[in-house]
Amino acid sequence: MSDILIVDDERDIRELVSDILEDEGYSTRLAANSDECMSSINAEPPGLLILDIWLKDSRMDGIDILKAVKRDNPDVPVVIISGHGNIEIAVAAIKQGAYDFIEKPFNIDQLMVVIRRAMETSRLRRENASLKRQEVSCSDMIGKSASFRAMQGQLDKVTKSNGRVMLSGPAGSGKEIAARYIHAHSNRANAPFVTVNCAGIEPERVEEVLFGRESSERGVESGLLEEAHGGVVYFDEVADMPLGTQSKILRVLVDQQFQRVGGSDKVRVDLRVISSTNRDLEQEIAAERFREELYHRLNVVPIAVPSLEERREDIPVLAQHFIEMCNDTQGLPVRELSDEAVALLQTMTWPGNVRQLKNLIERVLILGDSTGPIEARELPNEEEKADETGRVVLSGALATLPLREAREAFEREYLLTQINRFGGNISRTASFVGMERSALHRKLKSLGVVTSNKSGARVAQIDEPEPAE
Repeated sequence: MSDILIVDDERDIRELVSDILEDEGYSTRLAANSDECMSSINAEPPGLLILDIWLKDSRMDGIDILKAVKRDNPDVPVVIISGHGNIEIAVAAIKQGAYDFIEKPFNIDQLMVVIRRAMETSRLRRENASLKRQEVSCSDMIGKSASFRAMQGQLDKVTKSNGRVMLSGPAGSGKEIAARYIHAHSNRANAPFVTVNCAGIEPERVEEVLFGRESSERGVESGLLEEAHGGVVYFDEVADMPLGTQSKILRVLVDQQFQRVGGSDKVRVDLRVISSTNRDLEQEIAAERFREELYHRLNVVPIAVPSLEERREDIPVLAQHFIEMCNDTQGLPVRELSDEAVALLQTMTWPGNVRQLKNLIERVLILGDSTGPIEARELPNEEEKADETGRVVLSGALATLPLREAREAFEREYLLTQINRFGGNISRTASFVGMERSALHRKLKSLGVVTSNKSGARVAQIDEPEPAE
């Protein structure tokens, strides 16, 4: 995609332009009519298209070809040339997405300036696409817990299809990384991955942002759907999409085409759609805030992304990953986590999930020591805290209970936390707390603690008694 395709019905013109460009070190292809032009583009998109606007004995004129190229190969710059040039044709060409317009007979120096700039534009677009692909490839999935492996197994099953995927899970749990994982391992890995932040776009601008717009003043401005052509569009927190836009997105999913705001031509796109939500969309449908038909179109393959509390086993490896990431991107020191720090991280509550853990690690590296392991004292301790003499300060609720009830409450919460920390593994829990496995089972039974499967992992919880009839 680095050569130049020259399309002109006059043989002398196209060969003259070709000779000039080849003397400048460019490789060229030639086409005499619209059929030869489209056949050449379909075989391999060029780096630049030089296009005569009037083509004798052709099914399509230059404007028709321009529309087709900008629809199917929007990254290819198009320079229009014409011996019948006037301001109306120039405006029409620019409006349809042409890079520039040159009249015949053209000045060679002027032609070369335009071509160099257009080729530079083409190069920058390819580099930008390459950087986006690198960004996707660096979005690694980190974890080894049972719930994480179950989710990753589901992701692996959908990578090679074009089925629409709905990722559900709490904010900060890593839904976008899961979407990027699908893209990076799919047949579209070399195509764009475009994120649509449904909550971050002003409602009155949603359609311009998604579909693009056309105006006589600014010509064609591509939207996010057009930028995602051939690749993946990711609707982040789709429940925040305005109702009016939902109906238009539904139509795009059905037809794979749309109109830009202010335009009249249909823009065809080839997209794979991945969506995410932290809300119950069925409740949103019942409240008439989300279209049921759109839900069924998007929810072809539902995949749940577990919260960090459902995958506490992964906290040490995630924390180490973030330490190395902060070193690579910010030059912050590489520090190990002490055993006490790991234990504290695994017992904390994480309403912000993986994002909260990442931010915490970054803060500790910035504010903490530059050497030595990260100690528990550098981390926030949420509940029981030690005073200056080392005495543990009890929470108010625990301090008001009789000793027996307080001990049972503490043991129950302590063992719940430890079991969930070790992913429901009773043997590892028993080893850490210093009990025989059989003794631990008896203690759990007496405290009303049971384990059950959730998201592919064993999770401890209180065994609530059946209500009396």
